[in-house]
Amino acid sequence: MASLPFPLLADQFAPRSEFGRTDHVVVDADPAATYKAVHNLDLTDLHGFLVTAAVRLRELPERWRQDRSPRQRTRLTIQDLDAGTDWVVLGENPGHEIVFGAIGKAWKPVAQWVPVEARDFMDFNAPGYAKVVCSVSVLPYGQRRTLVTAEMRVVLTDPRAWLSFRRYWRISTPFVGIISRAILRTVKHSAETGGLR
Repeated sequence: MASLPFPLLADQFAPRSEFGRTDHVVVDADPAATYKAVHNLDLTDLHGFLVTAAVRLRELPERWRQDRSPRQRTRLTIQDLDAGTDWVVLGENPGHEIVFGAIGKAWKPVAQWVPVEARDFMDFNAPGYAKVVCSVSVLPYGQRRTLVTAEMRVVLTDPRAWLSFRRYWRISTPFVGIISRAILRTVKHSAETGGLR
């Protein structure tokens, strides 16, 4: 099998993962236009009944706990994750891949996230946590098309966290897939239409 034209950044942050998911889509646009669509992806633009249901279901315990709806953003790109979310941009290979992640206890009814800087992500090893690494990458696919991959890798810091996350993963995997495929559909549409809605 031929090697990639560039090393994956995701391999730096999660070289081995206990849990994960990978989805792909072929886009009828060149890699530059497709990566621009990835970079400009507005996560608030992910629509569809199943996407809305998945997001609302995950927010439900927080809504009950706070007795109000979580703040609704009007725009949220991957680059915006560093400002005001529990996620952090871990790195970018411009034109090829962007990686973001979070550390926490996602299996709790109200997820408990740990604030972390990108430079500290790899060294974090406190017991009882999940390190979630997400990557969106593009590769040339033929003469003018692009293969876009959305990948999630999860590394657990100890056996107890592994057991807790395993139970959560069995329930959450379909919802993770719904959101991952919605990201890919949105990138595909944006790249193929030049960003027109």
